[in-house]
Amino acid sequence: MKSLALRFLSLLMAGCFAAAAFAQAGPRGTSSITVKGKTVSVEYGRPSLRGRTTDALLGQLPAGGFWRMGSNTAASLKTEIGLAFGDVTVPAGEYSIWMQKQADNSWKLVFNKQHGQWGTQHDESQDFASAPLKESKPAEPAEMVTLTLKAAGDGGTLTIQWGTLEETASFTGK
Repeated sequence: MKSLALRFLSLLMAGCFAAAAFAQAGPRGTSSITVKGKTVSVEYGRPSLRGRTTDALLGQLPAGGFWRMGSNTAASLKTEIGLAFGDVTVPAGEYSIWMQKQADNSWKLVFNKQHGQWGTQHDESQDFASAPLKESKPAEPAEMVTLTLKAAGDGGTLTIQWGTLEETASFTGK
């Protein structure tokens, strides 16, 4: 009887692990750079457009709405050094990052104290900083969401691309 119960428990645990893996089945992306000898990295889900457009998908988001910058688990930023985005400083640590649509259809990069949560579970009370994003047009549309960190001087840039959307934020290390 013990053997049967142990087998059942093992099978149940394997099913739970498989379900968790299946729920996060989409590909994940990462990008990292070194700023003043410290690591800065992002990790995010990479959905594909599959014939859709970013205008159609993100255009439905109302002003003030948040996009998790990918799929599944919210995008995260991990930094071993404080980062200054203009006059906003983000301390060393790990955060979820979001894009918030503004009334004029521009975007802000929002930093949230929580990380690791499912991308539909944005707790606005945990937001602690935001920085404007600069819009540009990509040379080539990106089929999959792509977040890219690029070193520049004492800091770098974070670029978010998907379809014809391209938004950039510059930062310096503190």
